[in-house]
Amino acid sequence: MHSRPVPSCPETDVVVVGEALIDIIDTAAGAVEFPGGSGLNVAFGLGQLEVGTAFLTALGKDERSRSIQSHLAKAGVRLLPGAESLPKTSTATAVLDSNGSAEYEFDFHWDLPQISPTFLPKVLHTGSLATFLDPGATQVRALLELFSGRCQITYDPNIRPTLLPRHDEALQTFEETAALATVVKLSSEDALWLYPGWSLPAVGRRLLDLGAEAAIITDGGAGSLLWSKSAEVHVPARAVDVKDTVGAGDSYMAALIAGLLEEGDGEFDAAKLTRLGTVASLAAAITVGRHGANPPTRAELAESLELAHASRENPND
Repeated sequence: MHSRPVPSCPETDVVVVGEALIDIIDTAAGAVEFPGGSGLNVAFGLGQLEVGTAFLTALGKDERSRSIQSHLAKAGVRLLPGAESLPKTSTATAVLDSNGSAEYEFDFHWDLPQISPTFLPKVLHTGSLATFLDPGATQVRALLELFSGRCQITYDPNIRPTLLPRHDEALQTFEETAALATVVKLSSEDALWLYPGWSLPAVGRRLLDLGAEAAIITDGGAGSLLWSKSAEVHVPARAVDVKDTVGAGDSYMAALIAGLLEEGDGEFDAAKLTRLGTVASLAAAITVGRHGANPPTRAELAESLELAHASRENPND
């Protein structure tokens, strides 16, 4: 594969590297298609939060690709050139259970050309299938190695067991990737699949031992746990009428990255971890309160944050 440069883009604070696909959701009225994929959802969520974002992905040259590109454009996300490199755009068929939780069946293709970046983002994010499935995963790891130590790197493996290799191989890949990251975020399901029989605090400590400066595990209605070398905090989940959980973790991740940009450099002390976890949890709560991967805008998240602060200051109102 040939190498292609990534154009300089000063207004880009975040580069997201990951899969983009079409989610096919079976409903009573028939199948409905939406742009999806963990990488795309995080990039779109960042755009909704008005964070300058560029997206490196792989698509087919077809109608589904055009749908994805139109979706990204609505949030102001810039698709890096050369994306239409696959025979066809990937799909994931979601089947919702009675609680609104989604299980997926994938028709997935992942391959990226080598790239020669000519600019340095403040944050490089990757995760999910893009970091596990070759040939593209090898290119993703090479990119992380190139940027490691030069910018913040965030990683969310977003485990999809049915598409991964044997557990031991997947765990090795995860740990090699996590070792390159500044911040690693897992769901409790991810944690228990990667480290069966381990407690969540033990998994958090393992992530820090691998080299992460901050480790985060989300646990649905139980809230989220955040660790650093100097602090451990629990952020409660916001009570919400759950419509479905599609995209909730990606909304959490997008808001977390936006929070990292606002916080800037510095130690991950308890106060910082609490602020990051609070804003990310609110973003996830907004998302699960409506159908589909529909992350909040910056204005919606700001309003929710103000209401949360007011509720804490006036608990009897």
